[in-house]
Amino acid sequence: MNKRILSLGLIGVLVAIFLVNFVRHQQEQKEKEEATQLASESMDLSDVETGLSKGDQPPDFTLTTLEGKEVRLSDYKGKKVILNFWATWCPPCKAEMPHMEDYYQKEPGAEILAVNLTSQERMDGAAQTFVDGYKITFPVLLDKDGAVGDAYSIITIPTTFIIDSEGIIQHKILGPMNQEMMKEMVDGMN
Repeated sequence: MNKRILSLGLIGVLVAIFLVNFVRHQQEQKEKEEATQLASESMDLSDVETGLSKGDQPPDFTLTTLEGKEVRLSDYKGKKVILNFWATWCPPCKAEMPHMEDYYQKEPGAEILAVNLTSQERMDGAAQTFVDGYKITFPVLLDKDGAVGDAYSIITIPTTFIIDSEGIIQHKILGPMNQEMMKEMVDGMN
């Protein structure tokens, strides 16, 4: 009798583990599909008049990287810059980051500044955990008080500004980008 109860209990535990893993897998698939759909709906809003737009000079700022180094946007004058605003809990941001890392690795001289909207994060250390998990090597800056996000009128994330070597915004993109979009936009400006 004890063996039978033990066997039934073990079967019950195995079924429960299977169901939990199945539900988790379904949820992950749904998030991936939603992120892919959002990526296909990204918009280049360079000519839209809300907040900063094409032709504007972006506000300078100084933020600290995860490693504690201070970075100023103006230090990148003379270089083309992808300035990305994101958060760890954002599914489209999660979908976009591997593309950004691939672009950064494959394009010599690529400059990416990823501003984590730290004031909107749900947990301390979330940005570091995210960067470690996604193996991000480009600079991740921490907007701890939200001042830079406010200065750039960030409402939707991810939001990306493509800034030319003269320090002028050439593109404003709401939603995730892929590597091809980044290359096309950066290569198409001075």
